[in-house]
Amino acid sequence: MKLFIFILLITFTTLGFSQQNPKPFLSEITNTFPNVRDLAISPNGNEILFTAQSVMGNLSAIVSSKRINNSWTKPEVVSFSGQFYDLEPYFSSNGLKLYFVSSRPLSNETLEPKDFDIWYVERPTFSDPWSEPKNMGSPINSEHGEFYPSIADNGNLYFTRDNPDLKTKDDIYVSEFIKNKYETPKKLPNGINSEGYEYNAFIARDESYLLFGSYNRKDGFGSGDLYISFLTKEGWSVAENLGDTINSDKMDYCPFADSKTNTLYFTSKRDNTKVQHKKPLTTEEFITEVNKADNGSSRLYQVSIDGFLKRN
Repeated sequence: MKLFIFILLITFTTLGFSQQNPKPFLSEITNTFPNVRDLAISPNGNEILFTAQSVMGNLSAIVSSKRINNSWTKPEVVSFSGQFYDLEPYFSSNGLKLYFVSSRPLSNETLEPKDFDIWYVERPTFSDPWSEPKNMGSPINSEHGEFYPSIADNGNLYFTRDNPDLKTKDDIYVSEFIKNKYETPKKLPNGINSEGYEYNAFIARDESYLLFGSYNRKDGFGSGDLYISFLTKEGWSVAENLGDTINSDKMDYCPFADSKTNTLYFTSKRDNTKVQHKKPLTTEEFITEVNKADNGSSRLYQVSIDGFLKRN
């Protein structure tokens, strides 16, 4: 028995599974909306952006909250969002440029949506308003859908592309930033991409690791799971599942990591609604239960991934 426990502890240590359970993140703010996803935290930590969506996910806007005197302000739709289908914001390293995804038209002369592209807005200082959105154009955007931008400090841009011309489904690409311009995007290797769906890639600022989502893999736990791959001298390591403490049997996706604290923020549809009760619930108890953070709606969570990162 002691040997079994010892082997079990060694296994968990080797794999780096977090012993902490994910906790809801800012549920007092996010519960204002039916569904939320894809968190972005500004480099100074005083501003958060996330996507708020309707019950069916057919209405989507980017929302902001700012920390003032250690309290978060009431969430508001950002100036450049609220008309078209917008999602997946990502701050530049200085916080003055923001990338996001939208199906908005390229021209103001029409309201007809196009395929999803990566856009950006800028501001001179933190107190200035955001500029009008600009499309990143070629070679990042194509006739296919581009999603979930994430940029390393060297400028390399990681994102998802949905290319129906390929036998694979959604794949993760990187476009290297060389001589002040983006090169033709390349698919990441098979240790990361597969014949199924890979999406929501988050790159560490120093490009040392990549977090991403993948759907229904053999080592998954029932739906979309989060994975990690490390950049080694030989290239990207074979991605490994973050384990059943972080991943659930529901959809887990949209990772964002704070390298200062090694905290992982992510979206999950995990459902811990208590359905068996020893006595009838009062109206207030029923409302509290169905409106709890982990009720199956898309919500934001946080958990330490210190164990995963310190072993590499």
